[in-house]
Amino acid sequence: MNREQDQLQALGRKTEYRQDYAPEVLETFENRHTDNDYWVRFNCPEFTTLCPITGQPDFAEIRIAYVPDRRMVESKSLKLYLFSFRSHGDFHEDCVNIIMKDLIRLMEPKYIEVTGFFTPRGGISIWPYANYGRPGTPWEEVARKRLVEHE
Repeated sequence: MNREQDQLQALGRKTEYRQDYAPEVLETFENRHTDNDYWVRFNCPEFTTLCPITGQPDFAEIRIAYVPDRRMVESKSLKLYLFSFRSHGDFHEDCVNIIMKDLIRLMEPKYIEVTGFFTPRGGISIWPYANYGRPGTPWEEVARKRLVEHE
């Protein structure tokens, strides 16, 4: 194991699931390819959270896509983080924005977008989308364009 792997807490250890929203479980590792831009995408089809009004469960696929800078999110810690929403009550739109903002604080990516494909409740599906491009860089314009052209 290298020194960076020794610092990761979730990877390779017994999984302990948090019972409420826990951004502190997120971990990063060094991007070894900072010399070029590339996309990283996570599809998380088993996301659950609670309706803040009724307490009923809501189900979604969360899609996260980002262009890393120096740090990248470690996937097991991301899984534990997303699982921490299971007993947490928030609206769909809030969940998507919270996830995006937590990942921005964690990694400081060049670009990130998060989409929630929530299953129908009462005959209506809600699919919130949020994105961010680092201000003052070409990624800021990419974010604007992708938001304006978002389906």
